[in-house]
Order: sequence, then C-alpha cells, then structure tokens
Amino acid sequence: MNDLHSHNLVEVDFKEIKYELHGCLDKDGNVVDGLYDAWIYLNNPAQYNSYTTAAVKEIILAFRQASNDRSVVSVVFTAVGDRAFCTGGNTKEYAEYYSGRPLEYMQYMRLFNDMITSILLCDKPVICRVNGMRIAGGQEIGMACDFTVASDLAVFGQAGPKHGSAPDGGSTDFLHLFVGIERAMQSCTLCEMWSAYEAKQIGLITDAVPVLKVDGAIIRNPLIITDKWLDETGDVVYGKTKTGDALKEGKALLKSGEIDLAPLDQSVKSLSTKLMYMMPGCITKTLNSLRKKKLEHWNQNPQTSRDWLGLNMMTEAKAGFRAFNEGPKGNREIDFIKLRMMLAEGHPWDDEMLNAILPK
Repeated sequence: MNDLHSHNLVEVDFKEIKYELHGCLDKDGNVVDGLYDAWIYLNNPAQYNSYTTAAVKEIILAFRQASNDRSVVSVVFTAVGDRAFCTGGNTKEYAEYYSGRPLEYMQYMRLFNDMITSILLCDKPVICRVNGMRIAGGQEIGMACDFTVASDLAVFGQAGPKHGSAPDGGSTDFLHLFVGIERAMQSCTLCEMWSAYEAKQIGLITDAVPVLKVDGAIIRNPLIITDKWLDETGDVVYGKTKTGDALKEGKALLKSGEIDLAPLDQSVKSLSTKLMYMMPGCITKTLNSLRKKKLEHWNQNPQTSRDWLGLNMMTEAKAGFRAFNEGPKGNREIDFIKLRMMLAEGHPWDDEMLNAILPK
C-alpha cells in the first residue's frame, strides 16, 4: 500500500554499519515472500567491531527502522567476520579524542545510552548473533537483546576496571539478572572471560553452536572442555579452557580447521522461524513485559553513570585508554602498583602521574 505513513525519524544511507533484509524461512525451510529479518551488522573488523561515534548513531537509526518496518519479523544484531561480535567502544577514538574531554564524552554517552534504549524498545524480537568475542561494551549491547545465539568459539566478559572504566553501560544493570549477583560481581570486577559453553550453562546466552570445520566435519571448540562435568576433586570444569598437552592439541586442531558460520546462521534463522509462528502483537507485549526487568535497572542509572564516565575521562579512563592505544603489543595496561603507590602518597592526577604509569 503506497499511502502508508513512514514513522522513521529520518531516512538514512548506512555507511558505518550494514543493514540488510533477509527473507524469513517457513517451517519447511522455504523463503517467505514479503517477510524479513532485519540484520544489523557492526562493520569494523579491523578493530574487532568496536563501535565509533558515527556507528552508534547509525545503530540507533537502524533499530528504529527495523522496529517500524511492517514486514520485519525479527531483528538480528551481529557483526561482520568471525573474530568478534563487538569489543565495545573504539579505543583509538576514546584515547585520541575523548580522553581529557569530559563534556565531549558525556555527549557521546548520551548516544550510547540511546543505543541501549533503542534495543530495549524495539517492537520486534532482537537476536544477538555472536560471531566472535563479546566483550566490554559489546557484552552490554548484547545483553540488551532478547536472545543470544553464539559461535562456540566466542568468549564473553568485561574489561572496564582493567582499562580505566566501569561497566556502567548495561552490565551493572543487566548481568546479575542473567547470572546472579556473585557471578556478576566476579565478571565486572575481575574482567575474567567465560567461554560460550560456560555462558550457556549459567544462563547468559540461549545457545552455543559449533562452527569449526575440520576435514569437512563440524566439531566443538577444541580448546574447551565439553565432554565432562567434574574433575577428580568434584569441581565443575565443563566449559572451561583446557590446560597442558590437551590445550596444545586443541590449538593445533583449531589451526588446522576453518570457521564456518553456516551452522550459527541456521540456528539464528530457526529461532526467527519459531517467532514468526506466533501472534505478533502478543509477542511484542510479552517482550515489553519481560524487558521491564532490565528497564527497571537501566532507567535508574544512565544519567548519573554518564556524568561519572565523562569526569572519569580526566583520570583513570584517560590513562587506561591511552595505555591500550599506545602501549606495545602484550603490554597495554598501566602500572597498577605504581598508580596505587602514587595515590597513597597523595599525588594529584597530572601529566607526571600519567607519564609514570603508562607502559613503556
């Protein structure tokens, strides 16, 4: 019908991200004419699909467009390549532009907050297709989605306190709803990673899908223990990284194979098909009712978090992001002990301190 109104705020030609419509599949695997899944791709593989300011703007508009599109059944939020879904904000941009500019970073965080909200308010189910690492801000935008289907080579976790920030873009709001307060505390403070199988076991994601092809056959992640639950002491080891010779063998097997994301795509499309065979209005109402649990936490904090994160660009974030951006490979963290000693002596945050703690 040509007389339908457009409810998009603006019409946009996406340049920083990719926006595609993929035909929905019926229960027999046939393409349904006129019904689509909107695939929104982060498109910065050279920097592990970190999002720039320009990309954040387009993501907001993309979710609005997908939400308004009458022909769209589900939204798939993903990224190009097979190494990373997203590693968070663009560290180079943070270090070279936002460091030392709190007001600028506050404006950026308003955009980031709008990006999270655009996911939480989308009228369509949102599936996070995790094609690789989902870390830091990538973890936060992923948890705003309704479902997560991941490559079993993916890892999940936070990085903020290690690199000068706090995971206040969603993780301190959402993570405990998935995994409980103790695990959320461990992840957000210690910045230790979970494998995809651990993430599934603790309720963080919907499914982990094998994607490594060796000699023509798809096999499970060879770096991870996936065939037993307990070790000889009774500790849970399922989903954890192998050690010793087993890890060496796993790395050799991983190197010998190739990543084939077709099984991941099949799993994502299967989930979308299931959603298509539901009443659309009832699905939207159910989504919004369940999302309230996330929104109850999210709506309490974005402005105060934004204010603090802006001011933090004068101190720890300025140091952490510069260290990551400027430090040599394998040494991209500040000297934490030196920092703590200087602070204990009452040293102010100035260039002398910054030069003393940055990696050489």
